[in-house]
Amino acid sequence: EDGVVTTKAEHETAHTASLVAAKEASVRTDRDQRIALTDWTALSDVTMTAEMATYRQALRDITAHESFPNLQDSDWPVSP
Repeated sequence: EDGVVTTKAEHETAHTASLVAAKEASVRTDRDQRIALTDWTALSDVTMTAEMATYRQALRDITAHESFPNLQDSDWPVSP
């Protein structure tokens, strides 16, 4: 024993924080995969459409969404 005393509330807070962090990481991984699927549109020999640029920016901004990290399918931007 290390002599540190914690309350049940502190344990619950720490547990909740770890669940939120895991959910955030999962959403970021999903976002990164969606961006990766469109990376070919950013190659130097491809002209990216305005719609694709907007979509990719919306993916990058998903962590600022009011429901983050508890996003619904309808919260995600739709690929052009």
